[in-house]
Amino acid sequence: MHKTVRDYIRTIVDFPHPGILFRDVTTLFADPRGFRMAIDQLLHPYAGAHIDKVVGLEARGFILGGAIAHQLTKGFVPIRKQGKLPGQTISQSYTLEYGEAIMEIHEDALKPGERVLIVDDLLATGGTCEAAITLASRLGAEVVGCAFIIDLPELGGRKRLKDLGMNVHALCEFEGA
Repeated sequence: MHKTVRDYIRTIVDFPHPGILFRDVTTLFADPRGFRMAIDQLLHPYAGAHIDKVVGLEARGFILGGAIAHQLTKGFVPIRKQGKLPGQTISQSYTLEYGEAIMEIHEDALKPGERVLIVDDLLATGGTCEAAITLASRLGAEVVGCAFIIDLPELGGRKRLKDLGMNVHALCEFEGA
């Protein structure tokens, strides 16, 4: 039987709260064939595209973004939760299900005109990725695409990002939250 990326992802019921079906990509990362498949499929639509840097969102986006940057022979830039980066940063707040959070990027991480690919494991509401797009844009970079392993279409993230003019690529979808 031919496995897909989706086959390597396990679901954990009631994590982190009752009623949540958590899509765990650590099982995908732990399998060499599954991980390789995911990286190859994430970067495939961008092969041959002019990309200067890969931006990964904390924390699983670091794993994916680092591997993709390596494959493309490009630099990697992390976007982290507030207070985690050591240098001068710029910040962007975004809305969570219950409250607000802040993401940061080093103010010298991207140069005006650089073309970047944003990578994360999961697209839910799109709020985290929208904050990353805003941060990259504030530094003068152009976001050429947003790539994810999983899309949860019912939460509307893909539409939100497409409404911003983004090229959105996801390897698989799961129903529910």
